[in-house]
Amino acid sequence: MAMTDSTGSTWRYRWAHRQNDRRQRTFRLADEAWRHRDDELRRLRTLAGSFHGSVEAGAGLPMELAPGEVVFWTLPAAQLVEVRHTAVLPAPELTVDPEPPVVRPRRPEGVKVVDAGLAVLTNRRLVLLGGRGRRDWTYGRMTGLSHDPGAPVTLIQVLDRRRTSGLLLPTGAVADFRFKLTLAFADAIEQRAAVVAQLDELIAEHEAVRPARPAVLTPAQARVSALLPGGRRTVAVGAALALIVPAMLFESDPPVRPGSDVASAATPAATATATPAPPIAPAVQVKPKPQRTPTAPTTTPSRKTTPQPAAERRCGAPANPYGYDFCGGQRIRKPAAGICDWFECAPGFWSGRGWLVQCRDGAVSLTGGQRESCAANQGYRRTFWT
Repeated sequence: MAMTDSTGSTWRYRWAHRQNDRRQRTFRLADEAWRHRDDELRRLRTLAGSFHGSVEAGAGLPMELAPGEVVFWTLPAAQLVEVRHTAVLPAPELTVDPEPPVVRPRRPEGVKVVDAGLAVLTNRRLVLLGGRGRRDWTYGRMTGLSHDPGAPVTLIQVLDRRRTSGLLLPTGAVADFRFKLTLAFADAIEQRAAVVAQLDELIAEHEAVRPARPAVLTPAQARVSALLPGGRRTVAVGAALALIVPAMLFESDPPVRPGSDVASAATPAATATATPAPPIAPAVQVKPKPQRTPTAPTTTPSRKTTPQPAAERRCGAPANPYGYDFCGGQRIRKPAAGICDWFECAPGFWSGRGWLVQCRDGAVSLTGGQRESCAANQGYRRTFWT
């Protein structure tokens, strides 16, 4: 038996179940990512506050430690690299990166491997004990430090060496090495507290963006739009089309097939009993308005049109004695000579080479069918018929 809500709507119950399941899955993914970074920040904070290296870690190393020097970290699979061209590295900083970039096991262009051996990190220096000898980078003489964001390479510049060099490490040891190098350099310049304060600030900022568990939706919160594919977006698009389509139809010609009036007039109405037609009243002659300044050229059209009584159905056309309307019929290529007394003719009306049309500003023009019809009158609107 299908489960229903208090209103008896099964689809509302299904909607609430789907929405709650989706929101919970999104929350679990965000919470998992947040917890992962929180654990890493707190691990680094603990390491920064309690890790100070040891003298015992240097026992058995083929190097002598100076008084007060302790070992922080060792790695036997390090490679010594040098830069072929002269480069200026940025000054060393105490910046902690809680989300180190993903590096690939590759060697950047312009960097060559010259040796390999055991890397030793102390609170005074970084040392590589290689097969060709020993290479030291003392923090007190360090002028430049750069961690490659896409490769497991760290480059270092010191005062007593012209060529820039550094270490190429296995990708799994990069993050641990870079953080402990930051701690060792901070100890050398007596700035360990600055690293700890930076981590405390990162933890506080991260705590402020902890994802909140979403509220549970009920079936009563479902909307009818949820039944449509696309939901509210579909409703919005439909409403927009409902406003746009009538406006487009209003601006276009009436959907009347040419000759429809003639066909309807020629077809007698089907009646059961023939009724005698009422007597036809004599046609009333419409007197034209007083003549205005003629806009027609001195040479009048060769074919004169006798004004006819105004038609009852004009489909929105202005009243005129020539029967010109928007209902359908035949296009008007040779309008009557007095048309400009009844219509607002566009400038240069009689120089047109087309059929009679109405422009968007209300003027009439003889540019129907032309590429730039009514170009000077806001464009073409619709065609006159007779």
